[in-house]
Amino acid sequence: MRQPELDSNAPGELISYGRRSYYKPDPLPPSRELDLGDDFYETLSEATFWLGKLSGVSLELDFPPVLYTSLLRKEAMESAEIEGADVDYDALYSLETRSFDAGEDETSVESTTAQTKDTQEVLNYEDAIEDGIEALDRDDALTVERLHEFHETLLTGVPDDRADTGTLGAYKTKPNHIGDFLPPVPDKVDGLMDALFTYYRTGGSYHPLVDIALFHYQFETIHPYGDGNGRLGRLLITLQLYDAGYLERPNLYLSEYFNRNKPTYVDRLEGVRYNGNWEAWLSFFIEGIARQARESVDRTLSLTRLKRRYDDAYGGKSYTKNQLAVKLFEQPYITSKTVQRLFDVKQPTASRAINALVDEGVLEEVTGKGRNKEYRAREIFDILEQPPQTY
Repeated sequence: MRQPELDSNAPGELISYGRRSYYKPDPLPPSRELDLGDDFYETLSEATFWLGKLSGVSLELDFPPVLYTSLLRKEAMESAEIEGADVDYDALYSLETRSFDAGEDETSVESTTAQTKDTQEVLNYEDAIEDGIEALDRDDALTVERLHEFHETLLTGVPDDRADTGTLGAYKTKPNHIGDFLPPVPDKVDGLMDALFTYYRTGGSYHPLVDIALFHYQFETIHPYGDGNGRLGRLLITLQLYDAGYLERPNLYLSEYFNRNKPTYVDRLEGVRYNGNWEAWLSFFIEGIARQARESVDRTLSLTRLKRRYDDAYGGKSYTKNQLAVKLFEQPYITSKTVQRLFDVKQPTASRAINALVDEGVLEEVTGKGRNKEYRAREIFDILEQPPQTY
């Protein structure tokens, strides 16, 4: 297919490279004044409102551990799904539960099955996010060196078809393509990425959310790594929102919005590259922030209300059933052995507690096995797995 031609407003140029031409983006900020109207600023105001609401909820509520883990996990799962991974909450929590039952301090992935490699991809994303948050909490800056560390974490042990690069933790060494689009070639990446991070470190030129949107466009257009650019670019959005003070915890899952609007996401990025249509991209991105922040608030409040209901119904009593019901907000996926370990009880006691909560609709068995059954907290997972409610 013939490469599209660039409009005169395109923020870059095509540079001849063998039989093809690669795209070299202009450095940020955009060279022309952005035409952002009242509708845009209304959406921007909505985005900052819901981010503020999300931060307030995160600080004020008795934040159940399952909220932190599962909302971070939701972002990781959605990001991996965009790349073709097939994994769900059950697979992740089952893996953790089996590790806990075996007395292991950390989740270990030893199988080489495709399902386990998909699970590993999600766990890698979680690890990279947590490493980034810890670094920012130490007042370490987001740098190119840190970016390389994230890249290596993200792609270690994932399926070969989603880690098609021989350079983990380093920029690409050969050209890569996005369909018919050829991003900057390897020897141009260092300079372009240094300029991008200089723009970020100096505070940008616009509202912080606009600058994060500009950064994401530029990063994905440079496409600096052999693979993993989408995953890393989405991860950086969360870290930049945290760095800018818009998130108290990494509980905004913007990948869900990108996943459900993937054709538009691609179209808006291409609209900037070829036609200089910054406004459409920025509107799309900021609308996603607003919608997903509201989704995260709603989901957080739903889980918090459920926790209070369980505290009222089961809290304050020493029966194993009651203790287990309350504990589900830390350990929402269990086996009989899990209960035995958690509460130092024998197998018959653990089974009675589980069966009672199954009868009351709190737990549901998910494996369909006669032996080695696994259970999950039904109402908790109903909230976690529900599709977007605000769009």
